[in-house]
Amino acid sequence: MILPTPRHSVRSTGRFTLRPTTAVHAPGAAAPAADLLRTLLRPATGLPLPPAADGTVVLAVDPADRELGAEGYRLSVTPEGVRLVAAAAQGLLAGVQAIRQLLPAEALGERPAPGTAWDLPCLTVTDRPAFPWRGLMLDVARHFLPVGYLRRTVDLLALHRMNVLHLHLTDDQGWRMPVAAYPRLTEVGAVRPRSMAGRAGSGRFDEQPHGGSYTAAELRALVRYAADRGVTVVPEIEMPGHARAALAAHPALGNVPGRQLGVWTEWGVCENVLGVHDEVMDFCRTVLDEVMDVFDSPYLHLGGDECPTREWEESPAAQRRAADLGLASPKELHGWFLGQVGAHVLAAGRRPVVWAEDSSAGLPPEFTVMPWRDGDHALAAARSGHDVVLTPYRSTYLDYPQSDAPDEPLGQAGAVVDVPAVYDLDPGPAHWTPAERARVLGAQAQLWTEFVTGPDDADRRLYPRLCALAQRVWNPDADLAADFEPALRRHRPRLAALGLDGRHP
Repeated sequence: MILPTPRHSVRSTGRFTLRPTTAVHAPGAAAPAADLLRTLLRPATGLPLPPAADGTVVLAVDPADRELGAEGYRLSVTPEGVRLVAAAAQGLLAGVQAIRQLLPAEALGERPAPGTAWDLPCLTVTDRPAFPWRGLMLDVARHFLPVGYLRRTVDLLALHRMNVLHLHLTDDQGWRMPVAAYPRLTEVGAVRPRSMAGRAGSGRFDEQPHGGSYTAAELRALVRYAADRGVTVVPEIEMPGHARAALAAHPALGNVPGRQLGVWTEWGVCENVLGVHDEVMDFCRTVLDEVMDVFDSPYLHLGGDECPTREWEESPAAQRRAADLGLASPKELHGWFLGQVGAHVLAAGRRPVVWAEDSSAGLPPEFTVMPWRDGDHALAAARSGHDVVLTPYRSTYLDYPQSDAPDEPLGQAGAVVDVPAVYDLDPGPAHWTPAERARVLGAQAQLWTEFVTGPDDADRRLYPRLCALAQRVWNPDADLAADFEPALRRHRPRLAALGLDGRHP
């Protein structure tokens, strides 16, 4: 059983076996998908799957099949062969992942599995996603995750037919994105002397330096690697709050002249924010230009939430800026700031994205909004003309514990987000109007990393909860008990073959 479950699937009798002599016919635009199929299957199966005009595995792009949309596919397996058709190359990539899941779980491993019969059950599948944005946000700022882990995460997202990897690259506790014009951002801002042990406000620290940053070459390669698998990498540069690491590297960007701050070592919301003077705006535009040069995503995330305004209210420079702009108070500089940097992103042909902790009022409608507190904020954003990616914390924040068991790793306090809680996310609320629902691009899971000890721990927190999110944004009509839970039981051997911890229900 494929996960996410297909929109339409009919099983028939018989099986088709991939053999050393099996060849693939993938003309024209289908060739990259055939290359991906070979790349993914070769480590475990050893099968060459060479190209041949008479190959019994056929991959084809048929633009006339508009019913499938950009990411849909039709898959037919008979005893004589396999045929995979899509209206666009992106749909073939989704179909390749379906083929992988139909094979024995050993096909997902990285080591040869001699003696395994590489059988596919005979069936027909017609499938397409319900939403175009099916994402995961990884916070690599609070705890750095190596680029190899990011590539593996891309593979796992693609397997579950998710198509966005959102990288939270900067925050108070670390700056991970290299910027040639400002090398101190990673020389200084990428390392903190210690980290808080426990939740925000614990007052306890581990006294261990923590740091790390990526090179531009690593990030460019990651973008290409992800694109080959149908995944877009969306970068996030937090502003004007959550900017303490940038202020540690460049004190002149702050609101108090001559003040020297260090990279923040606590969790929570830091009161230090970027200033609003011209030097800051030039800095932001330069940084965003370099980010857009590395990442080709049509979207660029600007952060935007949890921005205390006390420093602006006490800063003569910020007070003058607010007065010159005719704003009622320095608090209103928050919307002005985001409007300025958002306009720069729009002028470059990209779409700005921001978190919304309360309301998106005052933002230009071209901003895409991620409301994380509750559904009412998402509805307000849609009514204001914003495209919306749903990120409600009680369903999508995977830094919350997934059980109340005594051995559950430390997570955020206040809620348990288990598989049913993730599945409770409704990406198309019935009480919204059709026009409001049309504003929903999809949904996204978040893994904030205050408590993440490394890649293995990140995986333990992600799976199997991410499987539930993948189901909700691909085929939200599937029932939890009747459809998803049986599919997840059959999917667990695949997770085990991938080395993912399956302790949680």
